[in-house]
Amino acid sequence: MMNWKTFLAGAAAGIAAGYVAKQVIDQTVNITPESILSNVKNALRKEGKVNGSWIIMKPEPYQKFNLDYKVYKGGITRIINGNQEQYEFIADAATGALLDLNAVTSS
Repeated sequence: MMNWKTFLAGAAAGIAAGYVAKQVIDQTVNITPESILSNVKNALRKEGKVNGSWIIMKPEPYQKFNLDYKVYKGGITRIINGNQEQYEFIADAATGALLDLNAVTSS
């Protein structure tokens, strides 16, 4: 006859191991470039209408403050008070965090 305590302990260990594995997998899966672009557009929409955007679909290496990242680079064009403004951004491919946002000036 099966020992229920042993069975429950094994089931609990299996569930715990599955949860830990899921957390590790979730941390290593990159966010899609489309999702990152959407988040940046939504953040900039708060101050003006976004009328153009782009993102490079392939992550590339980037270093900031001696830390190495894989990043997506992109840009946004928006209208504020009738004036067009352009921005370029760099976002962490693993977390989607915005690492840099710079206004592009025309010369």
